[in-house]
Amino acid sequence: MNDNENINILNRIAKIVSAVFHPLFIPVYGLAVILFSPDIMGYYPNEVKKLLFLLVLINNVLVPLSLLPFFRYRNIISSWSIEERSERIIPLSITTILYAVTSFIIFRYPIPAFLKAFFLSAFLLSLSATVISLWWKISIHSIGTGALIALILLLSLKFESSLDGVLILAVFVAGVVLTSRLKLNSHNPRQVWYGLLAGYMGLWLIMSIF
Repeated sequence: MNDNENINILNRIAKIVSAVFHPLFIPVYGLAVILFSPDIMGYYPNEVKKLLFLLVLINNVLVPLSLLPFFRYRNIISSWSIEERSERIIPLSITTILYAVTSFIIFRYPIPAFLKAFFLSAFLLSLSATVISLWWKISIHSIGTGALIALILLLSLKFESSLDGVLILAVFVAGVVLTSRLKLNSHNPRQVWYGLLAGYMGLWLIMSIF
């Protein structure tokens, strides 16, 4: 196997990692940790958990993904990965609006405050990423993984839950995701590290208030 083949294989792996841990999926992973951890939400009815999960899956994953072909057809984006900073504004804005809708729905119902704070955090981080992207290309993948680490650590401390294994996995995933974004030349080191810090600090500060 020559060097070019090795590079191609590594690039494919980096693309798969970037797809599996796409920013749209990170809140779903975070919600799964919250809802299906017996130490945190074990008392909550499974029917309610499924409804919350479906709400996020449909409104914040399937709807944004379904819009990508339209964006591509209208030349709003030039590639499915949306690498150009200027092309991210409209998709990010729509994602932010959809999280605002989700947060509005969630806040109308009597669910735990920390769960409401999680959705509010997703909305505010999405809004922040949109505003920052007007001037600078921050890594949204890194924002997502940083927020996921903060969420798991905060839940571990707040509920004294045994999430050590999940936390270690999240840190490992963050390292792999950041490395993948650098490998694909999608971002420079500043963009991925600032993204990680922004996601971590943003979610920690918002959820700590509740």
